[in-house]
Amino acid sequence: MKSSQWREYLEDQHVRHGKTLYTITELTHVAGVSPVALNVELSRLRKHRIIEKYAHGLYGRPGAVSLETLVQAIDSHAYLSGHYALQLHNIVLQVPTIITCVTDRRSPRARRRTTPLGRLEFVCVQSRVYAPPQDGLIAMPAQALCDFLYLSRRRGVRPESLVAFTHLNRIDSNESANVLVRYPQTVQRHFHELLRSAGSATCGN
Repeated sequence: MKSSQWREYLEDQHVRHGKTLYTITELTHVAGVSPVALNVELSRLRKHRIIEKYAHGLYGRPGAVSLETLVQAIDSHAYLSGHYALQLHNIVLQVPTIITCVTDRRSPRARRRTTPLGRLEFVCVQSRVYAPPQDGLIAMPAQALCDFLYLSRRRGVRPESLVAFTHLNRIDSNESANVLVRYPQTVQRHFHELLRSAGSATCGN
């Protein structure tokens, strides 16, 4: 296929079907060539910014693939949480250097991946803790905070040394009650301490 044909095909699939990410198998079928020939073709297409490599074996139009789509393609059990989700919810000030993807799957493949959308880390947690959000892939504030506390403590790091918390009073108490029961008591106590401190600071102001 010519470069113009690839560009037209990718744009058409995006408009008609919302498809943005492709596997090597899919691209081989579209091109009608062998995997070896496809690698040569992909090299040419990447050079001309018609297609971009997002992860091992995953390609798409430059700038067209969302983080959620990429994470799901890499691990269909993963959801976005921890520091990344807290920053999105404006609960912490610092922008994370690594995007935390929580999963219940253990994989022999590398758990950290550098992608055009950021550095992803897939972290396997206990089945009791693992709970994908019912709506979308991004954990709500209470769950994101619990995951952050849980993973920080598991690594032997105090969360307060990593980030500055803000607007903790926005975390819904009903949401918190349903989430907290899945986590160890040490995480539950830490969670309540943070919210109490936030409440005291608000009252003090």
